[in-house]
Amino acid sequence: MEHTGHHSGDAHGHTGHGDHAGHGDHAGHGDHHRVHGGHAGHRAGPDAGRHHAARAGASWAMAAKATLHCLTGCAVGEILGMVIGTALAWGNVPTMVLAIGLAFVFGYSFTLFGVRRAGLELRAAIKVALAADTVSIAVMELVDNGIVALTPGAMDAQLSDGLFWSALLGGFAVAFLVTTPVNKWMIGRGKGHAVVHAHHH
Repeated sequence: MEHTGHHSGDAHGHTGHGDHAGHGDHAGHGDHHRVHGGHAGHRAGPDAGRHHAARAGASWAMAAKATLHCLTGCAVGEILGMVIGTALAWGNVPTMVLAIGLAFVFGYSFTLFGVRRAGLELRAAIKVALAADTVSIAVMELVDNGIVALTPGAMDAQLSDGLFWSALLGGFAVAFLVTTPVNKWMIGRGKGHAVVHAHHH
């Protein structure tokens, strides 16, 4: 009887010890998770907030710069197209087609030269330029030429007429205001001129 009781007591003692150890491990494990979770939360919170704030703060400036960059190329191409069309005595439609075509060519070229200087090979640079500027130039040309077309007498005005230039420049000003938010939205999504900035940094 004594022998049996002794084993029973030992068994009870071992069981109790095992339970106690398990409880300790569990508590330690829980503490580890709480500490780990606290550190993870601490890392994600402020850093993510600072990153978001920095990006939000730079967005309008980046968008305006990208739009101005695009506008310069568009203006050079479009004015050159108007000059050529007028010099060759073309009608309004072929002159406008040429002007829009050259606006795209010059708009793309400005970005193309920039990323080529950053060390990108020609084929990759062309892809970047197309991705960066297609939507921006399209919106800009649509707005600008729409305003010129809707301005009474502007389409028939000569290059020496103030009406032509005021309609064209007014169209570019409105196009800049319309295209900047478009570029901001695209840059925020990692598209448009965001692909150019990725190659410059």
